Amino acid sequence: MAKEALIIIDMLNDFVLQGAPLEVPETRKVIPNIKREIEKARATQSPVIYVCDSHAPDDKEFSKFGWPPHAVKGTKGAEVVDELKPEEGDIVIEKTTYSGFYGTGLDRKLKELNVDSLRLTGCVTHICVMFTASDAVLRDYKVTVVEDAVAGISKEDHDAALRIMKNVMGVKIE
Repeated sequence: MAKEALIIIDMLNDFVLQGAPLEVPETRKVIPNIKREIEKARATQSPVIYVCDSHAPDDKEFSKFGWPPHAVKGTKGAEVVDELKPEEGDIVIEKTTYSGFYGTGLDRKLKELNVDSLRLTGCVTHICVMFTASDAVLRDYKVTVVEDAVAGISKEDHDAALRIMKNVMGVKIE
C-alpha cells in the first residue's frame, strides 16, 4: 500500500538564523507550521525526510550561481535548526544543488518505503522547493506543497513559484 512522506527542505541554520549567510527571514515564521506537519506525519507513521544542502568548502555552486558559502558540510550552518531537529527514525538526505533528487538517494529511499505522495515544506519556495517538486512530478509522485510551511526570499518569487507549481506542474497547494 502506497503512502505519503513529509519532506522538509533546507531548514538549516545558514538559511534560518538571523545574520546567516543566506538568511531567509520568512523561514522563522514557518517553523511552527512545519512542526505541525511533522507532528501530523509522526501521528500517522508517515516518513519524515529532511533534504538538506551539504556543500564542500569550495563547492562550484558558490561561484556558479553567486551564492555565498553556506551549509558547508560539518559546520553548524549545515545543521537543521534546533526547533526542527530530526529524531530517531527520521531520514536525512544530503544534496549539493537545488533539487532534492539530483545526485541523491531520495528517489531510491522513497521507493524502498513505498511512498507515492510527497508533502513539501521548507525553503526556498522558488528554488529548492520548486525544483524538488518538479523532479518529483517528473518521477510520477503526487506532490502537495504546504503553503503556510514554505518560505521565499521575496513575496513576488514565492507567489510566482506557487503559481507555477500549481498551474504548470499540477502540484496541489494546500
